[in-house]
Amino acid sequence: MKTKYFIVFDKNRNSLKIKSLLSKKIEFTSISKARAIIVIGGDGFMLYALKKFQKFKKSFYGLNSGNYGFLMNKFSNNNLIKNLMSAKPIEIHPLEMTVITKKNLIKKSIAINEVSVLRQSKQAASVKIINGKNIIIKKLISDGVLVSTPAGSTAYNLSVHGPILDLNSKKLAITPISPFRPRRWRGKIISEKSKIEIKNLNYNKRPISAVADNNEVRNAKKIIVKINKKISFNLLYDKKNSLHKKIKIEQLRRETFSN
Repeated sequence: MKTKYFIVFDKNRNSLKIKSLLSKKIEFTSISKARAIIVIGGDGFMLYALKKFQKFKKSFYGLNSGNYGFLMNKFSNNNLIKNLMSAKPIEIHPLEMTVITKKNLIKKSIAINEVSVLRQSKQAASVKIINGKNIIIKKLISDGVLVSTPAGSTAYNLSVHGPILDLNSKKLAITPISPFRPRRWRGKIISEKSKIEIKNLNYNKRPISAVADNNEVRNAKKIIVKINKKISFNLLYDKKNSLHKKIKIEQLRRETFSN
């Protein structure tokens, strides 16, 4: 019996070209009957697809048609079938973000890469960060702060000089964005079992927004972030291009650059 796949694709030219090539090699079917979901696009489109189709409990195989495509596989027209059949799964769990707004509305989202807390005006953010009963930092004045998963630690987190986490580290990274006070605070690596609270110390004068990957909630008063183990995503990777290997390469690049 021929293996069938459900396909979802971005609307750019490269994605449409890859879809056309795929249609000559594999058979597409409905999502309920599919072995896996093939996602054609970049990292942003993959994050969208993961959240949109998570309820179907299928594995996701990404094909990069964007720029970097860290979460994706490289498209190979010659080796596509072999790569698909031998792809190895990686299970990841998202962050759950709960935001209490200035008007006491409660809004929830999930984030696969990171939760970003950002100033939303010319005023720097002023926040307190707590892990359970322990105060991580009493007052951070900055452009914002990130809570990143291992899978997301090479994305925005790396751009603001946060640590790269091994995929199986069972850790989260808290990383400040342009810290003003204390200037030398570099953030903290914490257990994935942590429950993080980020409190806006002056939500009237210094408004902040909270962003779960690309879903923004404005005028946040308090943000609670934790791993949601009840939700899991299975991502499929080519044997020679696993997510573990990609993270190791980024770690080596950082070490080489630092030296």
